[in-house]
Amino acid sequence: MAKNLSKQASGCFLFCSLLISFVTFSSALSDAEVSFIARRQLSSLKENEDLPDNLENEINIKETFANERLKRAYIALQAWKKAIYSDPFNTTANWVGPDVCSYNGVFCEEALDDPKLSVVAGVDLNHGDIAGYLPVELGLLTDVALFHINSNRFCGIIPKSMSRLTLMYEFDISNNRFVGSFPLLVLEWPSVKYIDIRFNDFEGPLPPQIFEKDLDALFLNNNRFSSIIPDTLGKSKVSVVSFAHNKFIGCIPKTIGNMVNTLNEIVFLGNNFTGCFPQEIGLLGNVTVFDASHNEFIGVLPKTFSGLKSLETMDIAYNKLIGYVPETICKLPNLANFTFSDNYFNGEAQACMPSTKGKVVLDDFNNCLPGRPKQKSTKQCFPVVTRPVDCSKNCGRWWPHQKW
Repeated sequence: MAKNLSKQASGCFLFCSLLISFVTFSSALSDAEVSFIARRQLSSLKENEDLPDNLENEINIKETFANERLKRAYIALQAWKKAIYSDPFNTTANWVGPDVCSYNGVFCEEALDDPKLSVVAGVDLNHGDIAGYLPVELGLLTDVALFHINSNRFCGIIPKSMSRLTLMYEFDISNNRFVGSFPLLVLEWPSVKYIDIRFNDFEGPLPPQIFEKDLDALFLNNNRFSSIIPDTLGKSKVSVVSFAHNKFIGCIPKTIGNMVNTLNEIVFLGNNFTGCFPQEIGLLGNVTVFDASHNEFIGVLPKTFSGLKSLETMDIAYNKLIGYVPETICKLPNLANFTFSDNYFNGEAQACMPSTKGKVVLDDFNNCLPGRPKQKSTKQCFPVVTRPVDCSKNCGRWWPHQKW
């Protein structure tokens, strides 16, 4: 386990003398600083990244507390303060003494199972520019339902012990420097609705079970995930999901059509997706934002896209789409912006041509559209637009199959 964790956290060995120089800056962390902090976390983790039983009883604490849960919260927060190496705004300066409910960024409420008890129910350190790591003792914060630490400089992995935070409702660790695989511990939270792990360095595949959680929002963008999107996507009840700027591959699962009742926004921008758009996308009558730009999608626009009655913004630029752009899409009742530039479309309806008088912002540049300005050359267009795509097979292949 320790060997695997070390590999995840980059494993670079740095001398402890570097610590003095690291804690004095509030700028973005260098790779060396990240490696140092991650290594410090690894040295503090137990074999399974989990808490030993009765940890709170093994620590000699002189302070008195209103209840045992506040005592456990004190242990967790003091361990976290020790794991912080830079706090330029002195956010945690008052994390001293037993009154944890007065700590900056710490919020107390009545316990859900006992209104007579005051407990730590939330932590919000957003935009603190804090550098450090998450200690295993955070697993003692079992009453926490809200955990917001976005826009800081936390590094390393998410300790397994945090799976004990079973009341978690909102989990936002975005814009940090966390590493490793997708944090599977979130699958153990029965009540979680909001997961935001964007702008980190997570990698590898997504667990299919994440789309079986009863989530409202899931932000995965700007990491290094590199798998297909599992078919379980269709089981998701999210209203917003972003896969943008990762290394996802493969096709959009046809099960996406099962998200008809809940999905409002979906973003595939900036990956390595391939194949044709599934017909089932047209079932998503509540979707307002659909962004599949900067990928490798092929084939024609499905006629079913006329069913996207709530669509306001659609961006399919920078793909390898061909065929005709129909009026039924460009005249969708709520459409405000439709970008289909940088493809190989060779025909478009009059309603799809950009116009200063139109209510819809349209962009058809760099396609293969006869008579339109700023299009690809005939030499670029001919070998593509004359090569049909069979979208009924393997999400769409060139037929006969050829490589780009």
